[in-house]
Amino acid sequence: AVQCCIWCFEKCIKFLNKNAYIQTALMGTNFCVSAKKAFYLILRNILRFGTMAVLGSVVEAIGFFSIVTGTGCIGYLLMRAMHPDVSPFVPLMVMLAVAYIVARLYMSVFGLAVDTCLQCFLAVEEMGVGGDYIPELLKSFISDNNRQIEGGKD
Repeated sequence: AVQCCIWCFEKCIKFLNKNAYIQTALMGTNFCVSAKKAFYLILRNILRFGTMAVLGSVVEAIGFFSIVTGTGCIGYLLMRAMHPDVSPFVPLMVMLAVAYIVARLYMSVFGLAVDTCLQCFLAVEEMGVGGDYIPELLKSFISDNNRQIEGGKD
C-alpha cells in the first residue's frame, strides 16, 4: 500500500514538474511561481486537462503503434526484396528496437507539444489578450467560448 502511494505521489510530482516547466517557458517566471501557477491553472481547468490527457494518450498510443508497425512492415518488405535468401529475423528485430526508441522519443515530444498548446490556449483565454498573435479560427473559437460561458453565468 505504501509503494502504491509513493508511485501515485511520484506521478503527481512529475506531472506538476512538466507543467511548471511549461509555465516557466510561457510566462518567464521562476520555477516555484510557475509551479504554483500551473497547479492553479490545472485546478481551474480540470475537465479540459483531463480530456486532453485522455485524448493525448490515445493519439500517442496510435502514433507509437503506427511508427513501430510501419517500420516493421516496411523493413520486412525491404529485407525480402533485397535479400530473399537471408532470414530477416535479426535485422527486423534491430529495426523494431530502433523504431521503438524513435517512436517513444517522437511521441514524447508530441505529448509535450499538446500540453504546451493547451496551456498557451488557456493563458490567452484567461488573460483576455490576443491581438495579432492568435489565428483567426482560434480567435473566433475563444470569443464563442467566452460568450457561452458568460451566457451560462446569468
